[in-house]
Amino acid sequence: MSGSYDETTTSLEDTTDSFWEIGHYKRTVKRIDDGHRLCNDLMSCLQDRSKIEKAYSQQLTDWAKRWRQLIEKGPQYGTLERAWGALLTEAEKVGELHQDVRNRLVSEDIEKVRNWQKEAYHKQMMGGFKETREAEEGFRKAQKPWAKKVKEVEAAKKTYHMACKEEKLASSREAAGKADASVTADQQRKLQDKVDKCKQDVQKAQERYEKILDDIQKSTPQYMESMDLVFEQCQQLEEKRLVFLKEVLLDIKHHLNLTENGSYAAVYQELEQMIRSADVQEDLRWFRASHGPGMHMNWPQFEEWNPDVTHTINRREKTRKVEGAVLTNVAATSETSSLGGDRGSVSSYDRAHPYTTDWSDDEGGNSPYPSGDSNGGANSLEEDVTVRVRVRALYDYEGQEQDELTFKAGDELTKLEDEDEQGWCRGQLDTGRQGLYPANYVEHI
Repeated sequence: MSGSYDETTTSLEDTTDSFWEIGHYKRTVKRIDDGHRLCNDLMSCLQDRSKIEKAYSQQLTDWAKRWRQLIEKGPQYGTLERAWGALLTEAEKVGELHQDVRNRLVSEDIEKVRNWQKEAYHKQMMGGFKETREAEEGFRKAQKPWAKKVKEVEAAKKTYHMACKEEKLASSREAAGKADASVTADQQRKLQDKVDKCKQDVQKAQERYEKILDDIQKSTPQYMESMDLVFEQCQQLEEKRLVFLKEVLLDIKHHLNLTENGSYAAVYQELEQMIRSADVQEDLRWFRASHGPGMHMNWPQFEEWNPDVTHTINRREKTRKVEGAVLTNVAATSETSSLGGDRGSVSSYDRAHPYTTDWSDDEGGNSPYPSGDSNGGANSLEEDVTVRVRVRALYDYEGQEQDELTFKAGDELTKLEDEDEQGWCRGQLDTGRQGLYPANYVEHI
């Protein structure tokens, strides 16, 4: 009996990529090590996100602080200023919420993964994990009997194929001998005997091959059952990891989703209320009363000549009526009256308002304004106290009257008197010219 044989035929182990092949269980075992590594990767991922949340929180806080200072020093006033400030308050509160997200990621989510990882994976003294070693031993034990039979099948197959090859070679020689006249009858008989013997060897090898195949097929169900048992144990460990990480991801989503946070919604409800509470007409009425036609004015009136007055009274030393009496500011050390109504206050809002405390250089006292000549120089009036503080202009200012200074942003000058109650200071330019300027247009050097 002849049989086919191909020298390029490979072993069963190399023909498929099945889990049931010898050694292919290692992919399942490796999944245990991969699960431990994936826990580390998730913690690293959350650590990076926590840094982003922290940085964003800090950026919101810094942005709100910087702009709150600018708005408080700026010209915006009234209820709209408070509404604008509420936008910065929103940033501060949202920054706090993002900082809370960062804290939860680090203290809750990352710690939760780390603790579960320690409980699920037990490191060995010699390296690796106990769970990996147990899975490896379980698969090896389940596969050992079947692996032995696979080797027997491979050996029987090889023997059978070799016998087929020998039988084919003997048949070829016999056919060649019959065609060759020089081959004797005795040689022809030996060739025939060789063919018969090879056919017998093929028959025996085939029977043994089929018997071993039959035997391994009978043991295959037991092998599959043993392998499946160990595999299910690995599946249970992996199931715990997948279920746990799913729960962790849901917790992370809950922490990241600020729309589920009642405080987050309250921030924007409060912001909307503050913006809607801005009253345009109220702001206009305040400005009219504080800086417009609604301001008090010491209108010119007849004044008796006073021989004690040693200099001409200018309009910043107008009389002030107090309880029906006319008081004339004639002494350099007496309290200075208000500026004329045409100049007005230069503060950003009412001095009692908390958002304007940093706008002007208010140093707690109101210095008197000595009168100046038409060229802006100082008159002959002696002053009790000289301030003399170097300041730098923040903005350009064009003097509206002869006794007011004109300067550009960045110019330096000397403050001679403290700011009065309407926000004006007296100063001197480096050219020597003296005059008045708005206190909120400069800063101390």
